[in-house]
Amino acid sequence: MHRKSFLSFLATASVSPKLMASSDFDEQPASPFVIPPNLRKGDTIGITCPAGFITLEAIQPSLKLMQSWGFNIKIGATVGKRDFSFGGTDAERLDDFQKMIDDPSVKAIMCARGGYGAVRFVDKLRLDKLITNPKWIIGFSDITVIHSHLARNARVASIHSKMCNSFPDEWAKADAVQAGTILSIRDALNGTELNYNVLPSKFNKAGEARGILVGGNLKTLETLAGTRSDLPTDNCILFIEDTNEYLYSIDRMVRNLARTGKLAKLAALIIGGFKVKPDDPGEEFGRSLYEIVLEQVNGNAYPVCFDFPVGHQKNNFALKCGVEHFLKVSDAEVIFKEWKA
Repeated sequence: MHRKSFLSFLATASVSPKLMASSDFDEQPASPFVIPPNLRKGDTIGITCPAGFITLEAIQPSLKLMQSWGFNIKIGATVGKRDFSFGGTDAERLDDFQKMIDDPSVKAIMCARGGYGAVRFVDKLRLDKLITNPKWIIGFSDITVIHSHLARNARVASIHSKMCNSFPDEWAKADAVQAGTILSIRDALNGTELNYNVLPSKFNKAGEARGILVGGNLKTLETLAGTRSDLPTDNCILFIEDTNEYLYSIDRMVRNLARTGKLAKLAALIIGGFKVKPDDPGEEFGRSLYEIVLEQVNGNAYPVCFDFPVGHQKNNFALKCGVEHFLKVSDAEVIFKEWKA
């Protein structure tokens, strides 16, 4: 996020009240999501590793900061465990995540880090207690698997944001953008309405839209197409982001969204951060990210916002998946906020 854009975000926040390819997975009419309760001081956040491994020492800065917000912390059994790149075996990660879901004393679940691994057990998750006793599940990147699975199978809202491994080692030394992203997690949990103003891109498509917010990591969403975790997008505001991909690969993934019907009936499209691999010499793709996206959506009337502050980057602000939002894209500004009737 550019400095002027971030200052605009701070100014806004300060005044805010704080189809699928397979017929087996046809798009269903959108139904409201269950919104988990806001957290209060004294509530417990559970920490677990559904994907990559991390040590207890490495997440200490995040634990101390969340405790300073007034929350208690429950450390899951997978923190500190390791099975090669994973935070424990598939069975251990499933068991730890399931216990966090089923424990009524845990009011939110923060994933310690991303990496890879959630898809290896997600079909075995039992969601009945989450539906009857909803709680916020927090994370991004590989945690897109869980956000998407919840949207398809439970209709429970969740928080796309940084995780324990992204908290600054020393809070006093965090710059304004880093601090803002972390505080947006706190605001999402305590019920402060998330409200972002972003500098407009010349590639944006103007318009206004309302819709339930869904999305996450583009590569992950591509791999979920046609599965029990396939993301429903009809009448939604879809956001996507990715990292370390070639332009031709991004083109393939965006075309996958189009070919599976996920771009046809959107309320709006938000393009977050994309860290693009340089083309190999002699293998230049010849199209920019902006051109790749616009090729697939120019026949649609909905607004498109580029360069939104979400993704594998410092300016990765919290977003509430499953919550209705309002988006206004104009030549002068981009406004994105939770919708309140």
